[in-house]
Amino acid sequence: MKLYGIPNCNTVKKAREWLDSHGVAYDFHDFKKQGLDADTVKNWLTQYAWEKLVNRAGMTWRNLSDAEKAAVTDNTSATALMLSKTSVIKRPILEDKNQVLALGFDETTYQQIIK
Repeated sequence: MKLYGIPNCNTVKKAREWLDSHGVAYDFHDFKKQGLDADTVKNWLTQYAWEKLVNRAGMTWRNLSDAEKAAVTDNTSATALMLSKTSVIKRPILEDKNQVLALGFDETTYQQIIK
């Protein structure tokens, strides 16, 4: 199992604490230190619409210019944005065998997924 995110994100911290407290083994992939490849993003886009993967409520999105925001209209432009500014990705993303199990953290969802 792999958890994608950034370590200082409060939501990622909650997910990591939950996984740790429930004895769930996972690898943590830090977007900031390890980056992200296009194939991973393309895989996620087969499972979720770009509108779900791009966190338009976060500071990274809000700090984009209006032109940059307007340029994100499809999978291709969203992929380019997510690869250049990984902090814009909704996090954490919990994945197992290339299957996204959860987008964001919700304790109830995690309890249902991990039994």
